[in-house]
Amino acid sequence: MRTESLEFFKKLIETPSPSGFELEGQKVWIDYVSKFADKTYLTVNTAAIGIVNPDAKVRVMLAGHGDELGLMISYINDGGYIYFKQLGGYDPTILCGQRVIIHSSVGESICGVIGKKSIHMTKRDAVGKAMKISDLWIDIGAKDKEDAEKLIAIADPITLDIGWMDLQNNLAVARAFDDRAGSFIVAEVLRLVAEAKPKVGVYAVSTSQEETTGVGAKTATYEINPDIAIVVDVTNTTDYPGTDKIKYGDNKIGEGPVISRGSMLNKGVTLHLIKIAKEQEIPYQIEAVAGRTGTDASSIVPIRSGVATGEIGIPNRYMHTPVELISLDDVDNIIKLIVEFVLSLEADVSFIPK
Repeated sequence: MRTESLEFFKKLIETPSPSGFELEGQKVWIDYVSKFADKTYLTVNTAAIGIVNPDAKVRVMLAGHGDELGLMISYINDGGYIYFKQLGGYDPTILCGQRVIIHSSVGESICGVIGKKSIHMTKRDAVGKAMKISDLWIDIGAKDKEDAEKLIAIADPITLDIGWMDLQNNLAVARAFDDRAGSFIVAEVLRLVAEAKPKVGVYAVSTSQEETTGVGAKTATYEINPDIAIVVDVTNTTDYPGTDKIKYGDNKIGEGPVISRGSMLNKGVTLHLIKIAKEQEIPYQIEAVAGRTGTDASSIVPIRSGVATGEIGIPNRYMHTPVELISLDDVDNIIKLIVEFVLSLEADVSFIPK
């Protein structure tokens, strides 16, 4: 991966963008994409869009969601301790003891920690048992409720204070690869196809609110009115202890893009992705999706008269934890696959079944 691209990737990952509050991360994305796109803009729902060849008859939308899991202040008690709701789906167990940043609406961002009773003060039969969000709170060091309310307010968003870390064998860990890795990928694809002059219009979108409402992909799709869409999101691997390959399939880190095949996805687009992977000798994996995808693809497919949609998964260990793990080799191969897919499309291409 070229140095400039990796620097952008890390900046994108480390810019807090909790679902529904993605603006700062989307600004980073727009700033990067504007260097090579013919046009860039934000929608009213904070989806970020970059376009190459906007006058083309056929429009191809590339989508990766720019939001991440987060928390939101819901209550401040008299002691100044802060209770919260989830923006997306964390397992409450992993939140204990985490450092957080509250993105305050009344001043500067505030640091805090998620607390719980120590093991010494917990009843023996309760140790190690499942927790609820209501069992946890955030401590910012406030003297009392009045002191806390000088610094933060109800509904302020919160992110975990964890950044990028490199591991061995070109693997990386971060809190928000779901799915700013996908948002990064579609930006890089746009950069590369811009240099190659595609025959179709290419609309890269860093969508918003995927983890909470899905509204960013819906409204962006309605506005763009694409003929074809490729959605890039993380997908679970089953290459670590305790996973169930019978239930979740056999996906591995470092084995290439995971191409989804399923009832909701367009068969022509899917088969063309597989064909391109074979021709270009790009390693790939297959995942079966029996119904709704659980990604922005489910939001995009039914818009207007329907969008011929394919889906590519980024192999991801430990999804929805602060230590999501991916392979940068997989990222590079997904970029290559989508670039070759887009450049293979003729000006009048159609995936309407015949």
